Order: sequence, then structure tokens, then C-alpha cells
Amino acid sequence: MLGIDPGLSRCGYGAVRADSSATRAIAIGVIKTAASTPLPNRLAELQLELRDLLAELKPDVVAVERIFFQNNVRTAMSVGQASGLAMAEAVAAGCEVVQYSPNEVKLAVTGDGSADKAQVQEMVRRLLGLSAVPKPADAADAAAIALCHLAHAPVRARINKAQLSASGGSR
Repeated sequence: MLGIDPGLSRCGYGAVRADSSATRAIAIGVIKTAASTPLPNRLAELQLELRDLLAELKPDVVAVERIFFQNNVRTAMSVGQASGLAMAEAVAAGCEVVQYSPNEVKLAVTGDGSADKAQVQEMVRRLLGLSAVPKPADAADAAAIALCHLAHAPVRARINKAQLSASGGSR
């Protein structure tokens, strides 16, 4: 399971694995591009880094934070571009892609959809048994997105199974 907190300057990623005994972090970090580099080059650099990350980690599912609201149009555009790259590369790598809003992530990780960043980061640390909060915040956010999907996956599986049964198994 790979969580992505999309961004052009800093794209957070958090890979986690859950088994019957624990959920553990596999890789947590950020992909950075320089603001001084032309936009097309930054997008190409991010695309290659995402492709390499997906090839190395081989996740089954990639969860990407959905852009919910952004006051700054320029920031929203760059986040949208990074999000699109992440989703396209994940599909090309054969991964299932899901999206979660920031409130869904906060609710799944802390139990409170209005939790602040510090609360989310501390719960990421606790849930993954880490000695410190992942830094920078984009990395912790990406791990939270992955944890959100782990919380939602059983429900999604039941919904998909029910839809398959209702359609007569033809899906």
C-alpha cells in the first residue's frame, strides 16, 4: 500500500504493509523538485521519480489525497498536476488507485475529521510504531493516506463484492 500526498515542490510518499500482527512502514519520504527548474522539467522529474518508486516498492494499491479546497490557484494547479502524474503512473504500473479527501484521512487516522496536522502526525507515529514523527510533514501525510486506505479497504472489498453479486457476477 502506497500513500501519496501530491505536490510539485514536495510530493510525499508513505508505503506501509499490514499483516495479522502489525502495520509497519516500508518507506516514507518526499520527492522534491526545485522551484527554479522550468515546469515541464519538474513534471518530467517527478514522473520519473514516481515511476522508479512504484517499480521499487511494487504496491498493489496507491492512495492519493484528493484536492479538496485550495485558496491559491497556482498551488492548486501544481498539486493537480502532481496528483494526475501519480495516478497515471500508478495505473501504468498495474496498481489500483483510490482517492481520499483530507477529512477522510484525518477521520480514519485520528477518529476526528477536523484533527490538526500535529495530531495526525502523532497518530501516524503511534500506528506505525515509529520512534519519531516522519519528517517533513508531507511524508507523514502520505503515510496517513496509506493508513486511511488500510482502514477503508475491508469496507471497499465488501461493497465491491455486494455490487458484483447484485450484477450477477458479470463485473
